[in-house]
Amino acid sequence: MSAFLESVRTATDLILHADPVLSRTVALSLGVSGSATLLSALFALVAGAWLAVAHFPGHRALILLLNTLLALPSVVVGLIVYLLLSRSGPLGDWGILFTPTAMVIAQTILVAPVIAALTRQLVGDALRDGGDQLRSMGARPLTCALLMLLHDRWAVLTVLIAAFGRAIAEVGAVMIVGGNIDGITRVMTTSIALETSKGDLPLAMALGIVLLVVVGIVNVFLGLAQRGHGSALAGVR
Repeated sequence: MSAFLESVRTATDLILHADPVLSRTVALSLGVSGSATLLSALFALVAGAWLAVAHFPGHRALILLLNTLLALPSVVVGLIVYLLLSRSGPLGDWGILFTPTAMVIAQTILVAPVIAALTRQLVGDALRDGGDQLRSMGARPLTCALLMLLHDRWAVLTVLIAAFGRAIAEVGAVMIVGGNIDGITRVMTTSIALETSKGDLPLAMALGIVLLVVVGIVNVFLGLAQRGHGSALAGVR
């Protein structure tokens, strides 16, 4: 018990004094996960909106595949990206394996299904509630879907926050494609695993506390976004 309390005390000191290693690791984690979430949003929001209104052979199978990808293990994503970016892979000439760029690519692939699936559900529900008016004005299905995304901005924010939470807490993909290199590709989750195995429990504890705070803040914003979405719907009604 005393060892645990001592680790917590030392970890708190590291946080309060903004330890350089701790600060650098946290900044990289936020940068990688934030970039991956924004990159995913660029195409996954449109893809999800399109899936909500599209009708073609294999549509249901594609939706089933998308929902299956929600549970895609991060280590599988890391393995696929590693094989693509390794020297013997088709993208090996890029030379970005074991860099933050490779980590962003892996997390982008990981969270894109989350954004697309949630967006498809969001747009589908919104169109059932208020799509008739847009269709009566001659708007095409995809136009209706995109307009619903613009209208339900709080709901879209909820989707993006959920995706960021998925990215910031994962460890497998960034460990494989980043290599966990000190000062270059070491993020909070991979650093916690490494420092624990090395026995540097105070630093691991400090990173764990910061990660919990970040996840907690994400959940607070998620709750606020959901409340804002509910208020917006109430105002429309």
